[in-house]
Amino acid sequence: MSKGEYQFKISVVGDGAVGKTSLIKKFTKGTFEKDYIKTIGAQFSRFEKVIEDDIVNLVFWDIAGQEDFDFLQPIFYKESKASIVVYSLEENELGKTSFDHVKNWVQNLRKYCGEIPMVLFANKVDLVEEDDLNLLDIKNLAEKYNFISFSLTSANTGQGVDEAFNLIIQELYNKYSI
Repeated sequence: MSKGEYQFKISVVGDGAVGKTSLIKKFTKGTFEKDYIKTIGAQFSRFEKVIEDDIVNLVFWDIAGQEDFDFLQPIFYKESKASIVVYSLEENELGKTSFDHVKNWVQNLRKYCGEIPMVLFANKVDLVEEDDLNLLDIKNLAEKYNFISFSLTSANTGQGVDEAFNLIIQELYNKYSI
């Protein structure tokens, strides 16, 4: 028998093409699509999880990363209880700029949501040599902006995806359950 029911809005942010939509689909549906489809504005996905006999309803807001949609951020962020900030580990321009832009995403989240729990997803780990990754850079970034944690993820292979999403969900449950 269920003790309670909770609903949490989680904003998923990061530059365009870093894999936000793919990560959400992998976690909520177990699927991966290779073709890139740009998110227009925002889209949301619902997911239900049971924790200690409580029902936890999650709404993941997948917010477009292109600058064209920046003006919509205050509306999209409203009532977010947590956030996932995603950047790409790729060794190219997207990887470099999306890493550098993490600070902008964090600043906007704090501006519109205050101090909500955040997790950093270093995505597309399947496209790089893990042995060559500088985990210290990622760890330092996570500490600098007060992320709960960081995770190496791949929407393609599923590496780290369930653990990373469950980390933020458990954090919310611990914070708001009685």
